[in-house]
Amino acid sequence: MDTIMQIGLVIGTANATVKHPSLEGWKMLVVQMLGADGKSPDGDPLLAVDAMGAGLGERVMLTSDGASTRELLKSETTPVRWTVLGICDE
Repeated sequence: MDTIMQIGLVIGTANATVKHPSLEGWKMLVVQMLGADGKSPDGDPLLAVDAMGAGLGERVMLTSDGASTRELLKSETTPVRWTVLGICDE
């Protein structure tokens, strides 16, 4: 699978009472991917691990690079696909 980098808008957070061990202590965001214009929704919202401290309403840069996510979470078996790489300047 190819690595994808895309801009998204944080529309919420997610909590779980039961989760994969690799997610312990990590903030999960609900992110709406944005189209090429940076404004239009592109597909369904998704979950992303956040190590940058992004907040509601912020635009973030996401990656689907599994190797960097496994390294960040220190887990070879994490089910996480999307990770926040940065917070976009306005």
